[in-house]
Amino acid sequence: MDDTGLISRLGDVVGEANVLVAADAVAGYLVDWRGRYRGTALCVVRPATAAAVSAVVRLCAQAGVAMVPQGGNTSLCGAATPAAEGRSVVISLARLNRVRAIDAANNTITVEAGCLLQRVQEAAAAAGRLFPLSLAAEGSCQIGGNLSTNAGGVQVLRYGTARELTLGLEVVMPDGELWDGLRALRKDNTGYDLKQLFIGAEGTLGIITAAVLRLFPWPRAKATAWLAIAAPETALRALIALQDRFGPALTACELVSGVALGLVRKHIPGPHPTLVDSPWHLLVELSAGGDEASLREELASFLASMIDDRRVADAVLAQSGEQARRLWTLRESIGEAQRIEGPSIKHDVSLPISRLPEFIERADRALVEAFPGIRMVTFGHIGDGNLHYNQSRPTAGDQTLFLAAQPQVNRVVHDLVDELGGSISAEHGIGQLKRAELLRYRTPLEIGMMRAVKEALDPRGLMNPGKVL
Repeated sequence: MDDTGLISRLGDVVGEANVLVAADAVAGYLVDWRGRYRGTALCVVRPATAAAVSAVVRLCAQAGVAMVPQGGNTSLCGAATPAAEGRSVVISLARLNRVRAIDAANNTITVEAGCLLQRVQEAAAAAGRLFPLSLAAEGSCQIGGNLSTNAGGVQVLRYGTARELTLGLEVVMPDGELWDGLRALRKDNTGYDLKQLFIGAEGTLGIITAAVLRLFPWPRAKATAWLAIAAPETALRALIALQDRFGPALTACELVSGVALGLVRKHIPGPHPTLVDSPWHLLVELSAGGDEASLREELASFLASMIDDRRVADAVLAQSGEQARRLWTLRESIGEAQRIEGPSIKHDVSLPISRLPEFIERADRALVEAFPGIRMVTFGHIGDGNLHYNQSRPTAGDQTLFLAAQPQVNRVVHDLVDELGGSISAEHGIGQLKRAELLRYRTPLEIGMMRAVKEALDPRGLMNPGKVL
């Protein structure tokens, strides 16, 4: 089957209007969110059902054409962008956007892959339940992409990653066969847990079309505070103290550097909350089923004692949901602010929580010595050990020269992460960006097992080639 014939038959499956071929129509599907990767494609196909995805995949497999699944296209590692050369079809899941079922008694929701994360949250809330996966791109990212990258977000500390929030999957395999694994069970010990193969696989083993996700009782009380602290070591001590005092009620604990906050104030329109200048900050949130005023009073009393003991320099406690939202907007706007500031070098790493202060101190020192004037835009989920350790060029530095130094910067950062027992990818995936790094930091045995899985499920290598492996 030639390319023209394939495009025609794809139109028969999804309708000609949902096979995009014009340059202006496909342009947005061929570039990643950061503008770092640009690819080419024969067309963009927009199926609306799992059966249509299955038919599309069968046709592409018969034609020997590579397939690139794409959700909200918010990947930070180029995982959803086709290669610059070669024959491929982008399969957009945006039209698979139904909430299929909510079972409040079972605390589950069944949704299609193209549902926006925010819509899943809202559907759960309408049923009096919480879907806790939460991240800055939730208004544009889709649940299929969240699962394909094993997204984490700000509440992993309490609820876990996307992997832990998933009970069942529906997946189109590389040959087009549809696997129905939409089980809503907490316990199912019948052989290998096959759904885990596809969570975090970035669309290289199959296309997730629907999922059964875990829900939780809606937290009736929340308390949110912004803390000014001296150093990451102080943040670690504060985290331990908060966990000792509040236990599982501590839902989020976010570390923000003064540099990162400064970029938000510079580039993101306000009004911003009034906060004291500080080299480091913590954003903490408690959630529980009791009275909100009482929970807020408990947190206020605890923070007052930490200020008296000089463990915290200052604290701002939100007195309303709107004030809490404004504090969270500061944290969630860091990525956009750094994008406006200009291209940057990004690292999504995880470490044992106890090693985070050492990592920041040693990595900062090494990079400043090697690249005078480099700016550390550091923030992340200290509660679960995930740090977004990013670098922006010196204020008066040359952008091209700065980006050319990325391999050397990566080596400093990733070698230290490896030395301290961490991971070079915590929640953003591997994509195109970190393929070589994966080979460097995983053992030959681990790489061999990954290749064996890929060969078993996608022997022709047509499913999202050039990503992960």
